[in-house]
Amino acid sequence: MSMKGSKRPIQVVRTWVRRQPPKVKVFLAFICAIAALVFIRMVVYDHDSLFIAAEAVHALGISVLIYKLATEKTCAGLSLKSQELTAIFLGSRLYCSFVMEYDVHTLLDLATLATTIWVVYMMRFNLNASYMHEKDNAPNYYIVIPCAILSLVIHPTTQHHIINRILWAFCVYLEAVSVLPQLRVMQNTKIVEPFTAHYVFALGVARFLSCAHWILQVLDTRGRLLTALGYGLWPSMVLLSEIVQTFILADFCYYYVQSVMGGQLVLRLPSGVV
Repeated sequence: MSMKGSKRPIQVVRTWVRRQPPKVKVFLAFICAIAALVFIRMVVYDHDSLFIAAEAVHALGISVLIYKLATEKTCAGLSLKSQELTAIFLGSRLYCSFVMEYDVHTLLDLATLATTIWVVYMMRFNLNASYMHEKDNAPNYYIVIPCAILSLVIHPTTQHHIINRILWAFCVYLEAVSVLPQLRVMQNTKIVEPFTAHYVFALGVARFLSCAHWILQVLDTRGRLLTALGYGLWPSMVLLSEIVQTFILADFCYYYVQSVMGGQLVLRLPSGVV
């Protein structure tokens, strides 16, 4: 009886939120994000650890995919194109990290890239029969080419070689939208099995932690971090890219949490989501 009583307020809140129009849901999500940022700022003293945590959560998400591929012997519901885009931006970022600032992030990116390449290999060759070709129908060049053009126009103004600066911008832009083919697959199927849902949710958490890292760093340095990145539009584009990749996954994360709280193993997405 007491358990039912404790669940009732949560159920009331869920029902109320579900009935709200989209604009109200966006506003509530914004308020929750601000509250989360305030909480993180109060609890986490070294904000650089947020970026490390983001990379670790991303690696954890990849580990979930590896477990799915190794145990279930199927890649149904996964987007090969998203994995390829992830490998491209990780490879670009790894190169930039080697030549510009070799540190712990380099090692984390190397591990994540190696596992992502393994996932791509498994999907392309060993488990290709279960790959949903017709659902994964968002051409990669629609994403790669605009990111490449944008990186040629807007890139860092640091003292590094121009090629390194362009590659740095390219991996920032590509990371922000690399999950779009995966969202397209889920939009086409409407039903997301648990391991894929866990992976995409992990991406959402990683993107939020990375975005929180940048926002809190800007606040703590009173904007000096942006000027350290260079001048022109580049500093604003870095921050905008972090925010964009967070909000791209926000809608999915909401339905994921709702599904988990409801005890559902399979996530069913309503029309219009992602």
